Amino acid sequence: MTPDEFGLNELLGQLVTRGEAALYLERYKRLQQERCLLIRIDGEALAEDFENLCAAVAFLYRLGLRPVLLHDFEWQLASALAEAGIHADAGSELVRVDSRVMALARPLAYSETQRLIQALEARDIPARAVQHGVFTCDWLDRENRGLNGRIAEVNSAPLTDLLDNHRIPVLTCLGETPCGQVLFIDGDQAMLSLSSSLKAYKIVLLTRRGALIDRKNRPISAISLSSDYDYLTIQSLVQSGMQHRTGLIYRMLESLDTEASVSVTRAALLTRELFSHSGAGTLVRKGERIDWHEQPSKSLINDVIPLLEHSFGRKLGSHWMAGQSMLGLLLAESRRGAAVVLEGHRGVPYLDKIMVTPEARGEGLGAALWQTLRGRLPAMYWRSRINNPINGWYFQRAEASQQMGRWVMFSTGIGDFQILGELYADALRRDSGWDPVAIPGGLVN
Repeated sequence: MTPDEFGLNELLGQLVTRGEAALYLERYKRLQQERCLLIRIDGEALAEDFENLCAAVAFLYRLGLRPVLLHDFEWQLASALAEAGIHADAGSELVRVDSRVMALARPLAYSETQRLIQALEARDIPARAVQHGVFTCDWLDRENRGLNGRIAEVNSAPLTDLLDNHRIPVLTCLGETPCGQVLFIDGDQAMLSLSSSLKAYKIVLLTRRGALIDRKNRPISAISLSSDYDYLTIQSLVQSGMQHRTGLIYRMLESLDTEASVSVTRAALLTRELFSHSGAGTLVRKGERIDWHEQPSKSLINDVIPLLEHSFGRKLGSHWMAGQSMLGLLLAESRRGAAVVLEGHRGVPYLDKIMVTPEARGEGLGAALWQTLRGRLPAMYWRSRINNPINGWYFQRAEASQQMGRWVMFSTGIGDFQILGELYADALRRDSGWDPVAIPGGLVN
């Protein structure tokens, strides 16, 4: 059995369809030809989810993907300092890292690296420590901050050499001055420098929470920075503690191309986050502008029709929109994604179509469309055929659903059961607009 066959067979036990797995795997392999997959493991994830972490990394390797691993040992160091009676927050640039702190930090960093490597090698995964020679640092403030460093240069050659030889590099948050003095470096700074130097196509942040969290303590499934960042930070959609992480992600993606993305997830859910439409965490894309066109012009609607037909593999009949009024059209700048919203029963918007072109699938554009829809429309309803492969994605995003014959009705933002019944009955009566002789398919009817 080839690595691909082994990986896909194992992966199918967790995913909805073989097609999803194949789509994402093909995309990652294409992008990895010139760039890398970068995974940051925070200290709590390293401590609390170690076995799942090692299993997930081994799984990626068997699929033919070779990540670069950066582990942040601040959580372990804080415990070690507390046990030694040393009061210092070694991960902060606001405090001094003295020789006592470094005497604990260095052996702890090396031992955690070795523990991870040994666990991967026990799974027949070749991993190698890169302890020195990657981060060249300046003193941050030698007099007041001691052995804290600021990254001046990244030498990625040791990492790419290992990747070229089918090895997984494992490094940590220590650097050196040009004279060889080891300095402590901030994990965020290390990620920023590495992602830019390696031109990562995918960045994964493995955390205890496993997602960015909003003010109501709910995970945020997707963010498109080009359209959502100001709203997320200025309007404080994300929890105050998450705003720093959102800013870090923004700075990382700023230096990368539009295909790059960041996933925040847990180790146990890493493969589902990377290889399924539904995901399992927060997907952050640099993204593109997504515009809302209220009561769009006929010419714009005519421009969108071929995109819908290409995406769904069906033809729209001349009767589409007959007797219906379009409330708005959500359209991505690239025109590779769109959503058609109609005026619905009792003034509740009806989601008639949502699509991503085949060429854009796997980039997270569908999730970005959904996030924009939810920000604009607090309540809506829609329907989907019971055999639609994307229904799992809808079930995750809907607050209520009901099967009615060959359809599944979905809704969000509606709490009144009587109104829900009326909305579902209205959805059941609607004409999808597709030519009846076309092959069924697509996302929403």
